[in-house]
Amino acid sequence: MGTLSGKTAVVTGSTSGIGLAYARAFASAGANVVINGFGAPADIEKERSAIEKDFGVKAVHSPADMTKPEEIAEMIALGEKTYGSMDVLVNNAGI
Repeated sequence: MGTLSGKTAVVTGSTSGIGLAYARAFASAGANVVINGFGAPADIEKERSAIEKDFGVKAVHSPADMTKPEEIAEMIALGEKTYGSMDVLVNNAGI
C-alpha cells in the first residue's frame, strides 16, 4: 500500500478480525481511521488506542449498525467532523 498520509479510511466491521486488519493496514500507511463494529467497550478502546500508538495516526470508533441507514449517516458525519473528509470506504461488516 502506498502512503496515505492525510487521508481517512472508514472500515465497517473493524473491531476485530479481518476488518481490524484492514484498519491497521490503512493506519500503517498513514491514514486516519474510523473503526466500526460491536463488542466490549474496553476491547474496542484497546484496539482503537493501539492503532493510534502503533502508527501515529488518529482513530475513532463508531458503533453504527449497518442495518440502520441513519446510523450509517452518523458514522460518516463523525468521520467528516473529526477528519474533514472521507477518502476510503471498506464495506467489511457482515450482516
